[in-house]
Amino acid sequence: MTTVSLRHARVRYGPLEALHGITLAAPGPGLTVLLGRNGSGRTTALRALAGTVPLSGGAVVWDGTDVTRVPAYERARRGLCLVPERQAVFGSLTVRENLALAARDHAPALDAYPQLLPLLERRAGTLSGGEQRMLALSRALLAHARVVLVDEPAQGMSPSVAARTYELLGALDACVVLAEQRLPPVLRDRSAIVYELRRGTVVFAGEAVELTG
Repeated sequence: MTTVSLRHARVRYGPLEALHGITLAAPGPGLTVLLGRNGSGRTTALRALAGTVPLSGGAVVWDGTDVTRVPAYERARRGLCLVPERQAVFGSLTVRENLALAARDHAPALDAYPQLLPLLERRAGTLSGGEQRMLALSRALLAHARVVLVDEPAQGMSPSVAARTYELLGALDACVVLAEQRLPPVLRDRSAIVYELRRGTVVFAGEAVELTG
């Protein structure tokens, strides 16, 4: 069991405040979804959990310990994996080299996404958007992280690959937090915690079935 949370978290970008003291908790193993349109603060909340943006107020707590001042690289070392929406792979490296950075044995990644097998010698920067998402998520699967944070996991994927992606993420023995513009249909009947953000505040917190019902 592990839990990451934001407590009265505030984030500023210059004079603009992107998060207005929000509180949320993501327990694991399990799925937590941060919903919201562009500008809602969902991506900022994900980055705050990862430590890639600093808080101007409040705290980030991981398993009861305040990690607000723990840098992103140290959070990664402790078992946190962030898959950002953009620049989630090393474009100048091949698919094989990207996978090798995550684990010596990358067979599980190819089992998860067999579409990557014929692309192993291709440079990651030449892949389509959906292929890059598969590669980025494969690296996250190989990391065996305790906390997995993913911004727009299925962006650019076909419906069948997207469904497979949510199945893989839901099966992880980890605290998985997803940032989405809208709730994916495949998650509507799953046990998932949902927080809907609007203009930097939480306007809904509950189970996925409550939101859709």
